[in-house]
Amino acid sequence: MTHPPERAAEILRLFHAEKWPIGTIATQLGLHHGVVRRVLAAEGVVLASPEPWPSMADPYEPFIRELLTKYPRLRSSRVFEMVRQRGYTGSESHLRKLIYQRQWRPRPLAEAFLRLRTLPGEQAQVDWAHFGRVQVGKASRQLVAFVMVLSYSRRIHLRFFLGMGMSNFLEGHVGAFEAFGGVPRVLLYDNLKSAVAERVGDAIRFNPTLLALAGHYRFEPRPVAVARGNEKGRVERAIQYARHNFFAAREFKDIDDLNAQAAAWCTGLAASRPCPEDRGRSVDAVFQEEGPSLLALPGNPFPAEERIVARVGKTPYVRFDTNDYSVPHDQVRKSLTVVAGTSIVRILDGLRIVASHPRSYDRGAQIEDPAHVASLVEAKAAASAHRGVERLHFATPAAKPFLKLVGERRQNLGAAVSGLLRLLDRHGAEELEAALVEAASAGVGHLGAVKHVIERRREERGLPTPTPVPLGDNPRVRDIVVTPHALSRYDTIGAANNTEDEA
Repeated sequence: MTHPPERAAEILRLFHAEKWPIGTIATQLGLHHGVVRRVLAAEGVVLASPEPWPSMADPYEPFIRELLTKYPRLRSSRVFEMVRQRGYTGSESHLRKLIYQRQWRPRPLAEAFLRLRTLPGEQAQVDWAHFGRVQVGKASRQLVAFVMVLSYSRRIHLRFFLGMGMSNFLEGHVGAFEAFGGVPRVLLYDNLKSAVAERVGDAIRFNPTLLALAGHYRFEPRPVAVARGNEKGRVERAIQYARHNFFAAREFKDIDDLNAQAAAWCTGLAASRPCPEDRGRSVDAVFQEEGPSLLALPGNPFPAEERIVARVGKTPYVRFDTNDYSVPHDQVRKSLTVVAGTSIVRILDGLRIVASHPRSYDRGAQIEDPAHVASLVEAKAAASAHRGVERLHFATPAAKPFLKLVGERRQNLGAAVSGLLRLLDRHGAEELEAALVEAASAGVGHLGAVKHVIERRREERGLPTPTPVPLGDNPRVRDIVVTPHALSRYDTIGAANNTEDEA
C-alpha cells in the first residue's frame, strides 16, 4: 500500500530530526505502528527487532524448530500434543501464536515456473466456469460455461449450459472442435470428475466416456499435475477474460440467446484482441496459422446425447429431468429409451423413434404432442363405442343386423349405438328387440324408425309413454342394478288383503 508523499515526509522528519520513537509517531499521526515501520523500511531505515517477551515455550524452541524443519506441514495441534507430552503446560493458542510470530515454521522456498510454450495445433486447455444460477419456470438451474482455449493462438470457444452433466461436457467438446475446424492433439484437464474418474498420486483412471470421445477424435486426454495451476493458466485467464469482458452486465432472453451472443463474441472481439504470445498480431491471425496443424474432424460427430431407460406407467408419459413427455398411448407399460440433447428429447422403442419433443428445463412441466392426445381421445371413444355394441349384442340379438343396415347406408354408427342404448334403458330389452326385428325385416336402418315402432306398439296396447327419471351424476345411483319382480306377487298381496276385509 502506498502512502501520500507528505505523510511519508512527515514520518521521516519526526524520526530523524525530532528523534521520536515509532510509537510516539504513530500516536500523534493517528497511524498504526506497523504503517510507520513500513514507511521507514521503504526508505532504507534498518530497525532493530524488539526483544521477544520470555515465554514458557522458550525451552522447547529447538525441538519445535527441528520438528517443523523435518515436517513443515505438521499442524500446530499435533505440535502442541507432542510438546505437552514433554512437559509444556501452556495453552495451545499461545503456542500456535508463537510458531507464527517467531517464524519457527520454515517458509517454503519460492518456486519459479518456466513459461510453457506449445507448437501450433499441439494443445488445448479445458475447464468449467460457474456463472451463478438462472430461473427457468419453477426450476432454479446452475449456469455454467464450457471453455476450451487453443494454447498456441489463444482462440477461445465459450458455450453455456444449464448444468455440468456428462452430455453437456461431451457436447461442449463437439461444438469446440467444429468451431475450430479441427482437433488439438492434446487436451489438458484440471482433474474434472467428467475427465478423471479416480486419481491416487500419479495413478489415473480416466472416465470411460471421455476415453471413447478421445478415441473418436484421436486426441490425448491429459490431466494437469496436482496443485499445478500454472499448467493450465491459459484457460484460467480465458475464463477471467470471458467473465469480465463478455458476461459482465450481459442481458439475454434465454440460454440459446446467450450462446448466440457468446459465439459472436468468440469470433469477434475475443478473436481480434492481440495474441499474448505475439502482441503484433491478433488472435485470429495466429489462429489462421494454427488451423492447418489441427487434426482433421471425423466424418460424423460423437453422439453426445444423454441416454436413459424409462418405464412408461399407465398414463402415456415418460419422466426425464423432473418433466413429463408424452408418448403414443400404445406405448404404456413399456420400457423406452430417452435420448436427450440440449434442445431435443427423443423417445425410442428399440431403434424406432416414437416421440420427439423440445427439451424443457422447467420443473414438473408436462410436454405434450397434440397428436398423442388426439389419438388417445379417439381410442377412448372407440373403446366406449365397442363396449356399447357388446351390451346391445347380449341384450338384443336383433341389434346386429340393424347396425349392419346402418353401416350400409353410411350413417353414423356411434350415434345409432348411443340412441339404441338410450331406448334400451328407457323401454327395456324385450320392447327394443321387437322394434329392431320389425325395422330390420322392413329393411329400414334408421334410429327414428325404431322409435316410431316402439311408440306405435305401446299405443296399440294402451300403455303410456314412459317418463325418464334423471338420476344425476352420482355413479352409485346411476349404476345401481334393480331386479324386477313378477307382477303375480302383487296379485297375491291383493288377494290376501281382500280375505282379511271379508273376515
